[in-house]
Amino acid sequence: MKLHSWNVNGLRAILRKGFKQEYLHVEKPDILCLQEIKAQKDQVEADFSPYYVYGNSAERKGYSGTLTLTKEKPLSVSKGIGEDVFDSEGRVLNLEFPNFYLVNVYSPNSQDLLRRLDERMVFEDLFRKYLNDLKAKKPVIVCGDLNVAHKEIDLKNPSTNRRSAGFSDEEREKFTQLLDSGFVDTFRHFYPDVEDAYSWWSYRTRARERNAGWRIDYFLTSPDLLPAVKSASILSDVMGSDHCPVELVLDPEQLA
Repeated sequence: MKLHSWNVNGLRAILRKGFKQEYLHVEKPDILCLQEIKAQKDQVEADFSPYYVYGNSAERKGYSGTLTLTKEKPLSVSKGIGEDVFDSEGRVLNLEFPNFYLVNVYSPNSQDLLRRLDERMVFEDLFRKYLNDLKAKKPVIVCGDLNVAHKEIDLKNPSTNRRSAGFSDEEREKFTQLLDSGFVDTFRHFYPDVEDAYSWWSYRTRARERNAGWRIDYFLTSPDLLPAVKSASILSDVMGSDHCPVELVLDPEQLA
């Protein structure tokens, strides 16, 4: 069972770049979670069959939003974490399957000069509680653009980014708290010491060409799912966005 997560930085833009032919029809993930779709339902004309399609768009046009494509119909679908300031931005989309919840998230960016850091801290605490409430019912998989590089190994230039959005001490500490509450960073589970493994590169200064990036896209799982987790990867060769997809492969027999 192959799961992908990708911040596409605009669903309409990625569709014009061959998303379906060059990526979706080639990779054929069983479930695909997209972030930053920047579109409402009536703004996208695309046939995603054989997938079921579930979206959570931001109220503000051209901003944020999440979308999940799945070949298996979920048991239930829910949106948001119960806080209007974030739910109006379409940041969280949860699909329930027989053996786990799959939570697709696009965490708020703290922005230049960390001017949204206080709101980001509120989101982190609410989101962590939301996930742990779900985890009390059944295992949880969390994926998406969490907008934080956890450790110095997770970005190219840690020393010059200590007070940058996505690498502030506060954001990194909240990510540590999330892991400590009972979640596993699956990529680091398999590759604890691998360097130069990134999922986002700035469009400026030809950062992707130089691989001067950040790892801010994740698959996290509750520990009881680890026996089913067969691999976790970063698909850095996939183009079309300033992010690349990340992948999680599960053994369905181990989920039973």
